[in-house]
Amino acid sequence: MPRLSQLLYPQREPAPTRPAATVLLLRDTPQGVEVLMTRRSMTASFAAGAYVFPGGGVDAADALAHGHATRRASQSDLHLTQAIAAIRESFEELGVLLARHGHGGYATSQDIAALDRKAPLAAQCRARGLTLAGDQVFVLAHWVTDRDMPRRFDVSFLVARMPEGQSPIADESEQFDPVWVRPSEALARHQTGDFFMIFPTLRTLERLQDFPHVDAVLQACATELPLWSSCPRAGLLAGQQARFMEHDTPYGELALTCPDGQIVHTLDWQAERPVALLRNVMRLTAPNPGIMTGPGTNSYIVGTPDTGFIVIDPGPDDAGHVQRLHEATAGRIQAIVCTHSHPDHSPAARPLQALCANRPQILGLASAATASAHSHFVPDRTLLNQELLTLSHQGEKHTLKVIFTPGHAANHVCLVLVEDGLLFSGDHILNGSTTIVNPPDGEMTAYLDSLDRLSRACDEHDIGFILPAHGHVLWDAAQAIAQLRAHRLKREAKVAAAMKARPGGTMNDWVALAYDDVDPRIWPIALRSLQAHVDRLQAAQPLSEG
Repeated sequence: MPRLSQLLYPQREPAPTRPAATVLLLRDTPQGVEVLMTRRSMTASFAAGAYVFPGGGVDAADALAHGHATRRASQSDLHLTQAIAAIRESFEELGVLLARHGHGGYATSQDIAALDRKAPLAAQCRARGLTLAGDQVFVLAHWVTDRDMPRRFDVSFLVARMPEGQSPIADESEQFDPVWVRPSEALARHQTGDFFMIFPTLRTLERLQDFPHVDAVLQACATELPLWSSCPRAGLLAGQQARFMEHDTPYGELALTCPDGQIVHTLDWQAERPVALLRNVMRLTAPNPGIMTGPGTNSYIVGTPDTGFIVIDPGPDDAGHVQRLHEATAGRIQAIVCTHSHPDHSPAARPLQALCANRPQILGLASAATASAHSHFVPDRTLLNQELLTLSHQGEKHTLKVIFTPGHAANHVCLVLVEDGLLFSGDHILNGSTTIVNPPDGEMTAYLDSLDRLSRACDEHDIGFILPAHGHVLWDAAQAIAQLRAHRLKREAKVAAAMKARPGGTMNDWVALAYDDVDPRIWPIALRSLQAHVDRLQAAQPLSEG
């Protein structure tokens, strides 16, 4: 992981979290699933005026009430405690009681009217022959409040079916205006500004709106594991705060630049000036956005003014981009490394070299004979696999380790910033899309083998982040690589199935089957990786038959 000395901002300890639970009470209607929501007090210290699900902090008494609640055999003590807390909070705030009589029927309106919302619930229920229905409350998700917040909670989001015969009545102190609403309707009203909700509520409703009925939700939660877990991060986008979950593409960049959750990093793409990611890493994006390049090609500048710099992937031959690279380094470039020879990565190497008084060497691997004419590249010096490129000055040191990674291109290399656990992945790993493997210079088996090589490097060098040539920084590098490999093999299985279904088919026939989950406008590009999968499958066929 990055050295503390290289972080951009002084770190501060996020506020501690308090355990809490909230429950989504659901019911079926002819129009679809509805969820019970309520408006928080305008004077509340947290999420004032927001529409939320009933819930609150987990109390010590909730853990002591296990003997007064039913539970599933697979339900852990923790989840039962959270269920009891959610049952208690929904009763205190809305007068909804998930408790049953011995005959199995839920508490009636008469039962609820006889109970005091401000007195301990479990003891009152026991006195009336009611048992808390902990077994009917399921874990949906796990949220931890963002690191930048002054008050933070560790919250289990639970789901349960609304008991028949009961009606919500707000306590009119903490909660107001209970309303049944379809998730899609709540989201639409939030967009118009008359139904304010906070980030976790929004993202939960976005997931919930895809379920056709309550049973489908409860069945999805039967594993006892959260369907997702998240501690969101926030950055600046178009001058406004924007929050992201772990699967969102900017999340990793925020984790790298602001690990403690400070909202100071700008996520807008621009090509006018470099973006600092660490004290020793800057990214300058070339002005070549497009369907193949995303927001543009990322050139990375590693080092400091004291050690000098190594530029990784100088990019296309764009005079303005080359000049900005030179200015960002004050010309103190010690080496220029090209991860591969494609025209959006290597052509700027010679013009950048010419601007530098010391004429730094251009390093990389020469393009293979299989490369296209517009990808011709010859370095000043050929890199060696596992070679170390070092910048140092009076104890300050930054080491780039070279790893040969053919697959996307025959001459592709990646680099590891050893001291900080960063992987510069070139085009081998991208953020927001998968890379093209285009035969004959691209080869699928080599690509998968290179992913395995990078996976081992993650273990060896404790790599936490991937800095791709296109897109924002990725986090949890090992998982990202594993998911990418699984995706490629899953796609290959679909290719094999398409070839089996249409044994005499053309590539266009197969792409329609194997890439049926992709916009058809992308199929002409997908044909390249399809060919790589077909080549790999056909090469393996004689072995399997033997």
